[in-house]
Amino acid sequence: MLDVNHTYAYGGRSEGDLISDVVTLKTWTPGEGSKPLFVLSSKVPARQPPKLPLTPEVQQAAEAHTQPADFSSPLLTKFSGRETHIRGWVILPPPYTDHPKDKYPTVYWTHGFGGNLMYAKAQGQMIYARMAQGKMPPMIWVMLDESLATGTHEFADSVNNGPWGAALTTEFIPWIESKYRMDAKTSGRFLEGHSSGGWATLQLQVNYPKIFGGTWSTSPDPSDFHNFSQVDLYAPHANLYRKSDGSAYPIVRDHEKVLGTMEELAKQERVLGAYGGQLASFEWVFSPRGPDGRPLQMFNRDTGDIDPNVVAYWHDHYDLGNIVSTDWAARGKDLKGKIHLIVGTADTFYLDGAAHKFEAVLKGLNADPHFTYIDRTHFDLYKVGDDRMALFDKISAEMYAVARPGKK
Repeated sequence: MLDVNHTYAYGGRSEGDLISDVVTLKTWTPGEGSKPLFVLSSKVPARQPPKLPLTPEVQQAAEAHTQPADFSSPLLTKFSGRETHIRGWVILPPPYTDHPKDKYPTVYWTHGFGGNLMYAKAQGQMIYARMAQGKMPPMIWVMLDESLATGTHEFADSVNNGPWGAALTTEFIPWIESKYRMDAKTSGRFLEGHSSGGWATLQLQVNYPKIFGGTWSTSPDPSDFHNFSQVDLYAPHANLYRKSDGSAYPIVRDHEKVLGTMEELAKQERVLGAYGGQLASFEWVFSPRGPDGRPLQMFNRDTGDIDPNVVAYWHDHYDLGNIVSTDWAARGKDLKGKIHLIVGTADTFYLDGAAHKFEAVLKGLNADPHFTYIDRTHFDLYKVGDDRMALFDKISAEMYAVARPGKK
């Protein structure tokens, strides 16, 4: 396969990638005889959008209330040297057209690792259906795509990916608020996201507390690097692969059953490509830039040894526990009570450990944090009974209570 778009390590085959037929090599030995010939004879077609479990009537209404958001960012374009866009979908609530004078609270949502623009639209239309059914209050949802060839940019300001946080808050949000009837004030702007989207929304709330009225971040990537999916990155002679007793650090579990280790994940990523995998994605967001123009690696791919100099940079710029504790005097007034975090006690990627660490930091600052631990995994956190999206109802009701106190 020829990875035309350089996105295989992040999302697999994508539209336009070229592939050959399988060539069976029964007797060939590398370096001997003529080389096998691979002909890139077909092209990967465009992916079809997922079929949503909606009636035709609701699907049609959802389409009518879904509008594309495509903003060419001057900040990001200047950084990259090529036109760079912030893209997503605006999901309008059912009464938006019939009540032309009403304004609405707005939720800025973004997906986790592996998500894309198509996934964001599908999630948004499922949210529209819940609003239409009266399960969620009427709000505008902006479903943002945070994917790049290098992974997810987390809407963070990064020396490698660019000033995504500044672009979102100083360019995109004023632009989108000029186009739609949004509250356009702190008490009516909220954040929500899962996994890498959970970390993205946490850091946006921490770094821009005057802009957002609260984040409801679910199963976020590690917010305190004393517990990076169990690994203490700051420990002397820290190693991402092995504990002090030599046993392997797991990274994927199904409750008590370990399905994969950190070492297996890292070495699989190295086979798939130099960038775009989950661990490399962290480095593209968190690491300083190396002399070759790429981010410095946080750990040695062969041995798992962690580079303390790179981790020191991570600590100062992206460890949210450190950021709030060292700068609480400046941020506290605008941040207190705004951080809501929900995570499973059986999280598939051990993300509950960092949540406990971050909660302890916030409690020590009297930050009025709202942390909830549920007997769930990474992938069924939102499930109540047979409804896999029910947690959205609780989250949106809490947001609406902030924006419209006393109104149901």
